[in-house]
Order: sequence, then structure tokens, then C-alpha cells
Amino acid sequence: MSVRTASARPRRRWLPLPRRLVRSLAGQLFVVQVVIVAAVVAGGAVLAYLFTAERTEDAARREVTSVAHAVADSPSVRSAVAGSDPTVVLQPYVEQVRQDTGVSFITVMDTDGVRWTHPLPEQIGKRYLGHIDWALAGQTRSETYTGTLGPSVRVVTPVWDDRHRVVALVSVGLTLESISAQLGGPLLALVGVAVAALALGAVGTYLANSRLRRHTHGMGPDELSHLYEYHQATLRSVREGLILLDRSHRVVLCNDAARELLGLAGEVDGRPVAGLGLPEALVAAVLGEAPVRDEVHLTAERVVVLNTSVIGTGLGRVVTLRDHTELQSLSGELDSVRGFSEALGAQAHEAANRLHAVVSLIELGRHEQAVEFATAELELAQQLTDRVVAAVSEPVLAALLLGKAAQAAERGVELTLTEDSRIDDGVLPPGLSARDLITVLGNLIDNAVDAAIAGAAQSPAPPEVTVTARIDGEDSPDACLLLRVADTGAGIDPSAVQDVFRRGWSTKQDGHGHGLGLALVAQAARRNGGTVEVGRERGAVLTVRLPLVGRAREREGALA
Repeated sequence: MSVRTASARPRRRWLPLPRRLVRSLAGQLFVVQVVIVAAVVAGGAVLAYLFTAERTEDAARREVTSVAHAVADSPSVRSAVAGSDPTVVLQPYVEQVRQDTGVSFITVMDTDGVRWTHPLPEQIGKRYLGHIDWALAGQTRSETYTGTLGPSVRVVTPVWDDRHRVVALVSVGLTLESISAQLGGPLLALVGVAVAALALGAVGTYLANSRLRRHTHGMGPDELSHLYEYHQATLRSVREGLILLDRSHRVVLCNDAARELLGLAGEVDGRPVAGLGLPEALVAAVLGEAPVRDEVHLTAERVVVLNTSVIGTGLGRVVTLRDHTELQSLSGELDSVRGFSEALGAQAHEAANRLHAVVSLIELGRHEQAVEFATAELELAQQLTDRVVAAVSEPVLAALLLGKAAQAAERGVELTLTEDSRIDDGVLPPGLSARDLITVLGNLIDNAVDAAIAGAAQSPAPPEVTVTARIDGEDSPDACLLLRVADTGAGIDPSAVQDVFRRGWSTKQDGHGHGLGLALVAQAARRNGGTVEVGRERGAVLTVRLPLVGRAREREGALA
């Protein structure tokens, strides 16, 4: 015998937090979103930097161009370049202008490119580094060139004399280093904005994914996919009908069992439950504020047990349905058997009493009276049996009629079978189940007996129930089984004819009626393609016609 210790139990392996985070769907989305936000912010920052740098360089070109034109157009510069020593006059002047304007250099040179001025005095007298051909041709152009001060954005413009001749050249430039220095402030602000945007995006992404993680319970895509597959497999395998409704009472989910129980076809998701064509009583129970517990309802072809419950705090509701059709039929059959048993018990009791009477007559020596009494009772008991057996060869219907007759007699109601009743053995098609026959005829007779007893309280006439069972139009393609039950009760109010076959309708005033009998009759008739009619003679008359489709086809096959 081995003892399993606590250490032998399998333990769940906990992954490190970063790895668990990445494995979950929310974690993966968080990483992807952070990467996207970072890429967008970085790309935006680069584009903003390039745009700012380009704008700054354009501004530098415009600045040096305007300074160059101002120097070249200055009268002092024109007069100085015509003098014997331009450097003496021009060097102090251009240095002052350079300091005032903030440019990197201002160089005045002759038409050969020899410098007269320069920020570095040792460069005076040396040849200018750059292109001057277009300036000698009278044009002003800019370029980026590496000179004595390093790479710079520069412009060269001509100096004109009074006769419109190029007598000198002026070059003004800004080094790229100084331009980069001007970009320092905007670049720092741009970096700050990018970092703030990245931080804000990361925080927003984290909060959104935290909520997503709570809703997905930290599960990864594979786990969610498997959960969905399990969910679908469970819904298909569950035999109970399941319907989920949202706040607006629209169908969110409906499994196959619910479709079958309610006879739903086509797409039902998103449709309001009131628009599914369900019975009004069933819809009212589903949409009611109070939860429903094991409430029996009838659909077109089934008896279902309904349960409803609210999801959360008004998010919707869950509707479950159980098939009660077979159980209800078995319950009806059990009631019939119980009635037969009670009737047999009553008959046994009556037979015992009659037997005692016969024995007493014999003991008193009245043998002839004993024989007459016994013969009369036997004929009376056998009369109905012979009538039913002779007219109805279908064993299920014959047994049902005999049992119901005994029950009716026990309750003081005379049940008779009309003279035109006749059903030969083998006439009914196999598709017409014995259970449906018991449901239809049994409920019709039970309701008629109750109505006759209730009517006897208001009329001196004895309560009677008359049953007709025959094949109507046997030789025609429209042949049908006709079951008609009439009673001597008060009848059915014409205004209530439309509600007779609705679940819950009942004429019983004692509260013992469930209102299911006639509803089950209508359902069984509808299931077999038949009809139910309500009429009136002495009391109520209910007629059920069930088409004998199989019988007509058999006859056609025999003729062929």
C-alpha cells in the first residue's frame, strides 16, 4: 500500500512575469501596440527633424542672400572697391555687419577671387574657395561648400559700378555647425514631445490591454481558440435547448437543441425573440421580469419545460428548454392506465356486490330470480364491450374506449358509441402512433365527461358523452380518421373558441385544471397533419380529423 504525499501532487509551473505577459493575448497585443506606437513616434520625430532642418537651411539661404545683397548694394562698398586699398576700408565695415547679422563670414573679393576681407585676417589676400563663375556673369547663387571655416551654406553676388559692370564680388555664408546649433532648441523640444507621446501611448496601451487581460483571463490565442472550440462542441452536444438574449431581448446564441425544440429555421442570431414565431404564452414567459422555473409550454409540435434566469445585472437572460413531449405522453398513458385500474377496481367491487346478491337469492331458494338477476347484469356489462369490439377493431382505440366507459360509468356518466362508428383492423397507417391516438381521444373524452358532470348540476337530464370513431371517405384520396366527442354540458362560449386550444385555458372552476388537455389534442393533430373543430349540439362537440396518407398510398399501390 502506497501513500501519496503532498509533494507528489502535480504542481502548476508558473512562468516568469514577462514570459506570461507575452504568452497571453493581451500581452502580445501590448507588445505589438508598443512597437507600433514607438515606430510611429520615431518616424514622426525623424520626419519632423528633417522638415525642421530643411526649413532652417532654407531660412539660412534667405538670410545670407539678403545680407550679401545689402553689402553689395552699399555705397561705401562700391567706393571702397574702387580705391587703392579696399581692405583698410572694407574689413572693419564687413566685420561690424557680420557681428550685427550673426552670419559666419562676409568676404569681399575682386573679380579674380582674391579676398579683400575675411573673419580670419591671415586669409586676406588669398584666393576664395568656392565657385564665382555665375557671380561674374551677374547672377546670385547659393551653394553648400567646404571653405576655410568648414562646410557652410554660402551665396556669392556681384558688385556693380555706375556703368553696370561687375567690379567686385561679395560672399556671405553660415557654417553648418552654426545652423545645427540653431536646430538644438527645436530638436530638444521635438525629442521631449516624442518621449511624452511615446510614454502617453504606452500608458494608454497598457491600460487598454489590462482591461483586455481581465476579460480574457490572461489566456493566449491558442487557449482562446481551444476554449471557443470546446464551447461550440458543448453547445452542440447538450440535449437541452439553450438561448442567450441581450438587453434588447435579441438572440445572441441559440444551440441546435433549441432550434429543434422550437422548430426554428434559418439564421436567428440578432433577431428579437418576439419575432421568431413562437407561441404568445412562451414569449410572454421568456420576456417576463420574474424568473421562470420548470414551466410547461407547448410549441407547434412539442411540450417543453421552460426555465429563465437573468445574466448579471441586466446584461440579458438565459433561457433553457427541456423536451417534455414524451414524458407528457407517458404521463397521459399512465393516467389512462391508472383510470383503467380504478375502473377495474370499481367493477370488481360491483361484481362482488352482485355476486353476493346472487348467492343470497340462491340461499333463499329463489333460484329463478338469481338466474334472471345474473343474466341481466351479464348482458348489461357485455353490451358495451360487444358494441365497441364489433365497431372498433383497432386494439388501442377499443381498449381506450372500454376503459373510458368504465371510468365514466363510475362517475355517473353514460358513454355511448354511435351506430356509424366503425374502424377495421389495419386501416390506420403506421405513421399514426398509438400514443397520439391516446392523447387525442383520451383528452377529448376526459374533458367531455367533466363538462357533462358540470352540466348535470344545472339540468335534470342525465349526463351523457357520445363518441364517434370512423374512417371518413375511405375510398377517396382524402380519407381521414374522424374522432368526434359530444357531451351534454354547457358547451363552449363562441367568444372562447379561439382560446380553447391555448395552453392554460380551462373551464374548471375548482383550480384543478391545468389547461393542457385540449392544447395537447391540437398539438397531436397538427403533428399528424390533422385539424380540430369546435361545434355545438346539446353541449360541446369537438371533431378531430387525421389524414390517412399512408392508407391512400397503399391503395394506389395495390391498384397499380
